[in-house]
Amino acid sequence: MIKSAVWLGIDFGTSGARAIAINAQGQKLAECRVQNLSQTPSAWRSALNQLFEQLPHDLCERLTGIAICGTSSTVMLCNSKGDSKGEVWLEPLMYNDDRALVVLDQVRQIAPPNHTVISATSSFAKLLWFTQQHEFKQTEFKKAHILMHQADWLAFLLHGQLGITDYHNALKLGYDPAILAYPDWLNTYQYRSLLPEVRTPGEAIGPILPSWCKRFGIPSHCQIHAGTTDSIAAFLASGATEIGEAVTSLGSTLVIKLLSNVRLDDARYGIYSHRLGNRWLVGGASNTGGAVLRSFFSDEDLVRLTPQLNPDYSTGLNYYPLTKPGDRFPINDPTLKPRLSPRPDDPALFLQGLLEGMAQIEADAYRLLQTLGAGEVHRIYTAGGGAQNAVWTQLRAAAIQKPVTCAVEVEAAIGLARLIQSSSYLPP
Repeated sequence: MIKSAVWLGIDFGTSGARAIAINAQGQKLAECRVQNLSQTPSAWRSALNQLFEQLPHDLCERLTGIAICGTSSTVMLCNSKGDSKGEVWLEPLMYNDDRALVVLDQVRQIAPPNHTVISATSSFAKLLWFTQQHEFKQTEFKKAHILMHQADWLAFLLHGQLGITDYHNALKLGYDPAILAYPDWLNTYQYRSLLPEVRTPGEAIGPILPSWCKRFGIPSHCQIHAGTTDSIAAFLASGATEIGEAVTSLGSTLVIKLLSNVRLDDARYGIYSHRLGNRWLVGGASNTGGAVLRSFFSDEDLVRLTPQLNPDYSTGLNYYPLTKPGDRFPINDPTLKPRLSPRPDDPALFLQGLLEGMAQIEADAYRLLQTLGAGEVHRIYTAGGGAQNAVWTQLRAAAIQKPVTCAVEVEAAIGLARLIQSSSYLPP
């Protein structure tokens, strides 16, 4: 390792993309952002270029490794052959897209009982939905496509090897991280050929393509690494290292990760476990979160109203805040209706009611994990935009009755950069 080496983590989230460069000591050297990101492949490609354009040239010249994380279960089918290799077929299905609800009964017939993939938003359910579309049923499509996650496809643009994912992104596709292989029920699946090759998160895949080197001055030896999901990268950035420590990511949605010695998977409640070395990150993702707040309030509204909140006084509104019917965790019910009434005339009171409802969902989630055997929660770190709201933090601590603190680092991109810079996070 040379002293001047630089590692770059790139995080594609629901509202924007971020890149953070670090040195051998894990210190942040530069940060680049693209805001208001449209969720289309062309917008993702454009944002990837913009991030490199913003990165100082002297850091580009020292890049040793690059990795990308994206939203979990955001998937697409890509052409795998010919001049159109890597071209996205139809529109990607985003992490919270539940149109695969129509094939959920078929998923139940294929997967084992209570498996993680038995969800309308799982990668496997979306794959099954893709195969049911009229266009796919044409013979030429069946043999010329491969499923890729958002992070996989973006990394492909950098290294050129199609059909490679990591075992964090592949979890909701049905990959078994305990045996580090696809299980038998998937190996015998009709469309097994559509499944990507799975690597360890952070593992080097190959060198960056010459076109990127020529355009941005990146050295040809710079390796592109397997990525992870945005919430796991946020966990790696948080400072949580001990069993019983957890991270709640407060972005557009609410994502929980609890570090445990126990693997816990239960589709009844939307609970799944990611492998982290010899331990497990147990948790799930709720559809509540910042997207609900932004459907009612602008950023300026939130800044103006937050000082008017009184966390020592409960509104008693008992909301279940969602933007549309359906939640994934701790209640896994695609038909669950939002509960947003009665709505008071005072916007500050309404905002506090929303935050109280989200805090209660989070508290219920942690209590459910403990009840099912994941272990006791000792401390909760907070990542994402919601980590900056002190009143929300106070409401959450009161509901969960555990210490809640801001993460050491709140950006997923820096956790990803440290993943590829250090071998201490995950086994080789």
